[in-house]
Amino acid sequence: MLKQFLPNEHVKSILDINPEDLKERGIKGIITDLDNTLVEWDRPYATPQLIKWFDEIKKHNILVTIVSNNNEERVKAFSDPLKIPFIFRAKKPMGPAFHRAIAQMGIKKEETVVIGDQLLTDVLGGNRTGFHTILVVPVAQTDGFFTKFNRFVERRILNWFRKKGMLQWED
Repeated sequence: MLKQFLPNEHVKSILDINPEDLKERGIKGIITDLDNTLVEWDRPYATPQLIKWFDEIKKHNILVTIVSNNNEERVKAFSDPLKIPFIFRAKKPMGPAFHRAIAQMGIKKEETVVIGDQLLTDVLGGNRTGFHTILVVPVAQTDGFFTKFNRFVERRILNWFRKKGMLQWED
């Protein structure tokens, strides 16, 4: 059961994910979380470094869809200036939003990675629906109200993985 929470990969930042490496592995699309994955949960817009990363992703013809549990206003305000499609109120870890994202991108599950900062939503949802998952260290040290409980549970799971030698993680 706990293996459903184990990501296929983990990195410090989304900026550490190299589009050339993704391309070599046959990846054509990215499903990414927004809050604390791309930017802090309370930052309304992309940073210059993130915009540069998105530009590199686009140069390699890799599609991106933001899949967030947040509301439409928040996700739209972030995504529209970047011209990135999005799905809001995704109800992760449930699977339908992940399937909708690949349908919109016109690609297969095997050609897609799911990137996020939470085990209980992004990794569990991606793993349950058969995607390759990449866990990133949260961008912010603080969280919104609902995420605080998830972080408490996640710390216990991450510690278990650490003790078993299954995952090295940054606190």
